[in-house]
Amino acid sequence: MYISAIQLNIKRNLQIILIGLIILETVLVLLALIPAQLWARLLPMLDSATIDGPFPPVIAPLVAALLYIVPTVIGFLANCWQRALLYATLPAWIGLGLFVIAATFKVGAFYLLSSDHIVANVSVLELFAALGGIGWLCRYVFKVR
Repeated sequence: MYISAIQLNIKRNLQIILIGLIILETVLVLLALIPAQLWARLLPMLDSATIDGPFPPVIAPLVAALLYIVPTVIGFLANCWQRALLYATLPAWIGLGLFVIAATFKVGAFYLLSSDHIVANVSVLELFAALGGIGWLCRYVFKVR
């Protein structure tokens, strides 16, 4: 009885960490999708705003690394491969969806349907799905149940 209570507590804590990682990745994706010109207008006092966005140049590589590491960790923490793929791609779905809606106001309703944008959006989703899948497969390397 006591062991199952501990296991339940660990499971709940892992779910909270998983939700936090999904939120973190969603915020990072949203920040990455904001055009460089907008960062330059919003942050004129930062010389590197067009390159690094709102992040100082010192931590910008860490942010880029997190865009790859977090979906992998999300996949690692998921219980099954379906959830690993869903949870790892969910931030990209949300970020790309909001970006397409925002771009529609400026570019037009068929922004998403142009061939170069379809390829870029699908590539982002494929990347996040692959990273989540790799994270889930790592469970077997480290013998996590």
